[in-house]
Amino acid sequence: MAAPLVPESIHIGADDLPFVEIGDGSQLKVLQVKLGENLWIIENIFQAGYEVMRHRHTGPVFGYTTSGAWKYKEYDYVNRAGSFLYEPAGSVHTLQCVEDDTRVWFHMYGANVNLDENDNIVSVVDASTTLQFYLAACKQAGFGEPNVLVE
Repeated sequence: MAAPLVPESIHIGADDLPFVEIGDGSQLKVLQVKLGENLWIIENIFQAGYEVMRHRHTGPVFGYTTSGAWKYKEYDYVNRAGSFLYEPAGSVHTLQCVEDDTRVWFHMYGANVNLDENDNIVSVVDASTTLQFYLAACKQAGFGEPNVLVE
């Protein structure tokens, strides 16, 4: 009788995947994408003044801040190094970075439905579109195709 297969852990080192520019000096790194679950795990480095368009989440989001500070325009609290944030499906907010070199790790299910001031849908960002953007930005920046964990 054959021994059962034991899955192996997968390690991605800090320098194994590049950061790419997303505007205003802010950056994105895509760590893992599970297309069947619409799961996308990313790390951002935001600069003060960077703002993510007001959006609604279709699934839950988990965020962990490792440096700097950011907030939601709609709330008073500030996420600082060591802060953990849970965003339930259906939540709506506008991310604003308040300190340079703010690092945040996001684990997201579903999509960000980007909204204008009248709640009209402007665009939709999900695991697939984020992966496509990241791979294209890596190629354009001369990084080739990075070994993102894609399932």
